[in-house]
Amino acid sequence: QVQLVESGGGLVQVGGSLRLSCAASGSIFNANAMGWYRQAPGTQRELVAAISSGGSTNYADSVKGRFTISRDNAKKTVYLQMNSLKPGDTAVYYCSLSRSGSYYGGFNYWGQGTQVTVSS
Repeated sequence: QVQLVESGGGLVQVGGSLRLSCAASGSIFNANAMGWYRQAPGTQRELVAAISSGGSTNYADSVKGRFTISRDNAKKTVYLQMNSLKPGDTAVYYCSLSRSGSYYGGFNYWGQGTQVTVSS
């Protein structure tokens, strides 16, 4: 059974940084694409960043140049480094895992989410 556990969320001031981590278990991991989604109150969940099994990355326009997704296959962990945070980044952030090595295949498993709050 696949389990994803996020950590690293919290309260940060505008312009600050946070690094989210997501540890996976019960999956091969290095053969799976990984992604980070977020959902703010009253909005739909949106893809923030994704990384393929080969290391290719994809970002939402709103976070390009500020966020970086990376993975450590030995640790079965995916990271989201978030810099220059804005109030609009406030949301619950969810880690996701795809059965496919490509993030174009969609995501099948989800973590419980971690809250990120950016205060002004």
